[in-house]
Amino acid sequence: MLNSVVLSLAVLLSAMGADTVERAYDYYRYHPMHEISDWMEQTVKENPDVVNIVQYGQTYEKRVISLLKIGVNTGEKKKAIWMDCGIHAREWIAPAFCQYFVSQILQAYKTDPKMADMMKNMDFYVTPVLNIDGYIYSWANESTRLWRKNRSPGPADCGCDGTDLNRNFDANWGTSGISANCCGITYPGSQPVSEPEAAAVTYFVGSRIDQFLCFFTIHSYGQMLLVPYDHGNFTDPNYNELMEVGLAAAEAIKKVHGKHYKVGTSPDILYSHSGSSKDWARFSGIPLSFTFELRDNGTFAFELPEDQIQPTCEEAYSGALHIITYAHDKAFNGAVAAAVANLCAVLLAVAVTGTNQM
Repeated sequence: MLNSVVLSLAVLLSAMGADTVERAYDYYRYHPMHEISDWMEQTVKENPDVVNIVQYGQTYEKRVISLLKIGVNTGEKKKAIWMDCGIHAREWIAPAFCQYFVSQILQAYKTDPKMADMMKNMDFYVTPVLNIDGYIYSWANESTRLWRKNRSPGPADCGCDGTDLNRNFDANWGTSGISANCCGITYPGSQPVSEPEAAAVTYFVGSRIDQFLCFFTIHSYGQMLLVPYDHGNFTDPNYNELMEVGLAAAEAIKKVHGKHYKVGTSPDILYSHSGSSKDWARFSGIPLSFTFELRDNGTFAFELPEDQIQPTCEEAYSGALHIITYAHDKAFNGAVAAAVANLCAVLLAVAVTGTNQM
């Protein structure tokens, strides 16, 4: 009987220990893909009223591409924010940021009336790792740590694998900043949207394009906020607004830890290239589209130390939150103002009619 009690106690303590480990997720270290997947499941368990997992595609190696849909279920069609991380495998700070971002908006939802309001009005679609095959490959060993592309095979006459997913979208595809050599890190694929990961985003976002107010794609490194367009031959008619919002976001970033983020188009502050997801999103009609290039400026480059995860995420969150708040207020405060103006016009018309009848 004593042995039975001891065994039962051991099982109970083991379960409690496992639960403690499960809940004590460390947002300030890099996680392999299986831990990120477990974290996604745990996030749903802890927030079932506002979070669910949506599967929306498969990678070349047949892994399921999933996102977290976060928002209050109102039973109605809602506006939305898109964020993807890890489109380039070696940029580990990007998935770390997506995880941090999710944790922060869920925490704010419980304490901040503004975030609660935004969650009622909008859904957040967050993909922690888009290029899952490449990300897993970058964890294999030191020789693969800086892998960038996905893992699809090249053309039949090529001995190299992988396509740069951020050159594969249908936005001036294959015309600038790409490598025609399939072994190059910026090889854009055999045709626009040839890669299943790019196709998954294109279909999922494209099939509900009118819902999205803002499109974020998170990268590293360089400390930049990039606005459309990445191709030097095009100027966004929305350029002035994008720059104004981006500069204000960069100021919000600077206030956190003093880091300066440049703001501009890629041709102006980085280099011209084609086929990016950000440009595709803007060409498709999403009004606000941004690439975040997180820390640093090249000292550690793609191998940013873990002790920089927290400050990087804190400052980037501040910048993203500024843009999201702007997008929300423009859509919903503007709608309220328009409704008030329409009501005033109706009341005025009624008053004029009544006066004429008198």
